[in-house]
Formats: sequence, structure tokens, C-alpha cells
Amino acid sequence: METVQLLVLDMAGTTVQDNKEVETCFAEAARQTGLLASEERILAVQGMAKRAVFEMLWQEQTNEHSAALQDKVEHSYQVFRSILEHHYHTHSVKPTEGCLELFRFLKKNNIKIALTTGFYRQVTNIILEKLGWLNGLDKNFIGNENSLLNMSIASDEVEQGRPSPFLIQKAMRTLGITDSKRVINIGDTPSDLASGFNANCAASFAVTNGTHTREQLQQYPNDGLFESLTAFQQYLKKNDCFVKLPVSAVNF
Repeated sequence: METVQLLVLDMAGTTVQDNKEVETCFAEAARQTGLLASEERILAVQGMAKRAVFEMLWQEQTNEHSAALQDKVEHSYQVFRSILEHHYHTHSVKPTEGCLELFRFLKKNNIKIALTTGFYRQVTNIILEKLGWLNGLDKNFIGNENSLLNMSIASDEVEQGRPSPFLIQKAMRTLGITDSKRVINIGDTPSDLASGFNANCAASFAVTNGTHTREQLQQYPNDGLFESLTAFQQYLKKNDCFVKLPVSAVNF
């Protein structure tokens, strides 16, 4: 196995505390615009680019592919944006358990950190700014040796969001990493996990203290499920993952 050079992490639910804010905002936008979407259906599409989710759900409801459908999609999406941005502007934002400790551990071991998200850039920046994680990032949201992050990528900056591999692949291209087997991916949703496998990462993990429980996530292909980023860091230390990545899956 090659040494690992990059860790790609999701935001909401993985590195940023998520108390169902996104689901609640999405459900409210759906209600206001006449889209029928159950809690279970909304949960199932967490982690994906939100405009694409609205398009998927409107197609399921109407079985249309017309210009009129796109009008409905755009209306729902814009209402969602307004609700979501208002929420993050007016509420506190906190990192998840063990997140900052993991970041320090990665930097100490010269492992690059890329944050990816199903959010679009505007709301991504609201969150990053509140956390102080925008500090040191340039106009393309690329960091330097003094910044906490090496890169931030939003879903509207790639051709397709998760479960497609494009977010991870953009991070690799930008940070000069040519071998996907030198990359670990971690998130908290089925689409996060799938994006890691679609990008052919060395491993695709998930935490179970985000939007999905262990019982929900273990139904999907994964290389390991962890109760928090603290447990994930302990796994990395124990298995010396930055020297040689173990082949076997684990569950902590």
C-alpha cells in the first residue's frame, strides 16, 4: 500500500455539527413549494447536491421532464437557499467531536485536508467563516502551509455532486495527487461513502454521530464506521495509516 497523502472530509454531520438543520430547512422549503417529501426520503438523499435532489424529487412526484418542471425545481431550490442561509446566519456553528484534534493530527503528519460538501459556495462560506476555517484560503479556496484547510470544494464547483467522484477528484487535481489510493474519504451519509468508492479511494469511511446511525449506514458498502472523528483518529494512530493503510475494514 502507498502512503496516504490526502484526507477528504464532508462538512455537515462529519466535521460540522448537524442537528437536522439541513433536513429541517429542506423539508420547510418542500412544504412551502408543494413538494411532497417524507423525512425518510429527505434523509436518504443527504450529502447530495441540493438542487439535484429537488430535481430528483420533483421528477418522482410529477413524472415530468419539462420546462415547467425546471421552474418548480428552481423555485424550491431558491426557497431552500433563503431558509438555509437565514438559519446559518442566525445560529451558531460548531465543529464535531474530535474534529479540530484530527485536523491538528493530520497537519502534524503532513496529510492534506480537503473539505467537500453538498452545499453551494455561498452557504459553505457562511459556515466556514463562522468557524474561522476560511482564514488563509485564497480566492479559489485553496490554503497554504499556515491555513487549517488545504482546500474547500462546494457542490456547485463541480459538474456533479455526490455520489459522483468529482468533488474528490477535483481535490486531487488541485493538490497535485495523482493516485487515488493515496486518498482516504470520510463522511456521514450513504452518498458520502459512495463518492469515495466511485473515486477509487484507498478507503471510504463514515462516522455514525452525524445524520445517519450505524444501523442505517451499515446497510451500505463501507470500509469502516466510527462513532466519532475521535474514534477515527484513534484508528489512524493504532494502524499507522500514514505509513501503510490496512486492507481489512473496521468498525469502532
